[in-house]
Amino acid sequence: MNPGLKLFLILTISLEISLIPNLTTNLIIISICLIYLLFKSISLKKILLLLIIPLFAATVVFITIYYFTPNHNLYHATILFTRIYAYVFLGAVFTETTSILSLARSLEQNFKLPSKFAYGTLAAFNVIPKIHTEVNRIRLVGDMRHYHLSFYSPTLYFKAILAAISWSNSLAEGMISHGYQEDKPRSVIVPVALTKKDWLIFSSILLLLQPILLLTK
Repeated sequence: MNPGLKLFLILTISLEISLIPNLTTNLIIISICLIYLLFKSISLKKILLLLIIPLFAATVVFITIYYFTPNHNLYHATILFTRIYAYVFLGAVFTETTSILSLARSLEQNFKLPSKFAYGTLAAFNVIPKIHTEVNRIRLVGDMRHYHLSFYSPTLYFKAILAAISWSNSLAEGMISHGYQEDKPRSVIVPVALTKKDWLIFSSILLLLQPILLLTK
């Protein structure tokens, strides 16, 4: 499926389940996403993390709704509990099956996203490993000077921000030196198609979701 259209599908489904409380829909979405991830050969370790990491937040929401509201409504508490997992699994379906590069190309080519935002997004994601390395280097330098920088230390983040600003200038200069101009048309090296099949899948999933969302509880 086209990456950009897949993103809009995930966002649309997430918006609908946030506006219409429906336990059955949440459970169906979680089950389908889980089956899809297994079909795509996602490792069991990642799936286990998807189940464990949101557990604390989902449990807190459940306890808050069930124990600390006047009605002590178990149904609504369960809806919110499962809704968090539905969001997590919908996000996992997208992130585990779609590359950032293909998404940026799709948004630029098929949905007219300005190239500066597409390339800016790619630059931000590609620089994440470099930021991680730089943070570790800053902490190591601090330890060598007997000045421990914890993960919540303002000094650590201030130094990392200064490094990021320096990288942004270097990146801008590099793009200009390679002929990038945001107000000029650019050629397409790898075209991303948006076919009738993509629209058919998009429409079919939404049409199938509506009766489940509106007619079940």
